[in-house]
Amino acid sequence: MPGRLLSLVRAPSSFAKNDNTHSRPTPQTSSPPVYSVEPPPNPKARSQESLVMDAFKRHSLGGRHHSEKKSSPKVEPQKAATMDMLVESPPLVFYNAPQASTGALFSGQLKVDVTEPHVTFEKFEMRLFAVVSTRKPVAQHCPDCTTQTTEIHKWDFLKAPVSLRHGQHAFPFSHLLPGHLPATTRGKIADLEYVLKAVATTALGDKIQFKRNLDIKRAICPGPEKHSIRIFPPTNLTASVKLPPVIHPIGDFPIEMRLSGIVYNKNDAQTRWRLRKLNWRIEETQKYVSPACAKHTNKVGGEGKGVLHEDMHVIASEEVKNGWKTDFEQGNIDVEFRAACNVAAKPLCDMDSQNGMSVKHNLIVEMVVAEEWAPLKKLNQVTPTGAARVLRTQFHLILTERSGMGISWDEEQPPMYEDVPASPPTYIEDFDLDHLDDEAGSLNL
Repeated sequence: MPGRLLSLVRAPSSFAKNDNTHSRPTPQTSSPPVYSVEPPPNPKARSQESLVMDAFKRHSLGGRHHSEKKSSPKVEPQKAATMDMLVESPPLVFYNAPQASTGALFSGQLKVDVTEPHVTFEKFEMRLFAVVSTRKPVAQHCPDCTTQTTEIHKWDFLKAPVSLRHGQHAFPFSHLLPGHLPATTRGKIADLEYVLKAVATTALGDKIQFKRNLDIKRAICPGPEKHSIRIFPPTNLTASVKLPPVIHPIGDFPIEMRLSGIVYNKNDAQTRWRLRKLNWRIEETQKYVSPACAKHTNKVGGEGKGVLHEDMHVIASEEVKNGWKTDFEQGNIDVEFRAACNVAAKPLCDMDSQNGMSVKHNLIVEMVVAEEWAPLKKLNQVTPTGAARVLRTQFHLILTERSGMGISWDEEQPPMYEDVPASPPTYIEDFDLDHLDDEAGSLNL
């Protein structure tokens, strides 16, 4: 269309330019506009151009409609109700060892928000599961070998169908979790987690579900300090170590050690040991017995058996080159240093479960001592003998969470009936009240 319009405009100018006999002189005015002379469009080329343009328009419109259909989000049907949970109890912490722990109280409310005018619920229950999943199952890609689920408690909120109106409705719950349960653990071999699952079934068969993980911790209250003695034969060296009762993932703790028997006198000469270097590290050992499902029991030799997996890695280490005191007169070397876990290594707390999952920690101390010789008359003339030994010992550590401000459940509960005294206090049977009245009258006088 633009080409045709341009040709119509150009045609009169070319005609006036060529026909000089019949044209009348025109007055002199400003220079007329100059038009570029182009050949008339080829109809075949125009038809091809229009075809290409039409094809491009169809392709762009089709692609736009296709992209709009592809990117349009799916509209999910509105649910009859939604569910949420409000936890009213403090953080779940088991105090003391599993044998002496009374557990932790877990309480809260399940809130059901009904969006329709009326909804009838046929069933409403909630369950607490202990889920153990391993990264090294007996059979790969087998869900039964990878995950084991155990039900701990079940709540039934409805005994008969109930119709709820529009709005929010609360269902309270509570349970005393037993103290022998292991704490939540996420290790390198296996994970132990606690999961709450609530399911409400309507009269139409729709299920409204809610899921939440519970983080259960254990805090062992500290007791008296630990004292250990190690002997290093064939030498006379003895190490006496004082350790804290428990350690924590965050924060340092002191280690005190005394190395005695470093001096030995014989034949007018003195042989003694000098401490050159000390290394310490904390090793974390994780163990888990991967059970086999009913289909793969033949791989482990029968039902009830499994494959033991073990992982040991260092969660803290340091080299101590100085800072100890050497007393050759008393024959002792006193060493004191502070140790701490590396938070970046993600240390786990000690735990031991009946399913074969356990986490333990050991403190390993290595000391390098060198032998020296000196005459008794000139003890300042010390000569190294060239002999050296590496003294290595290890101690068990208990890594646990901090107790914080919480107290155990048995200290929170009110007094029992057995705690009430047997009877009220006794009174004097023959009490002379007249005597008190006489004394009161004399005071008034």
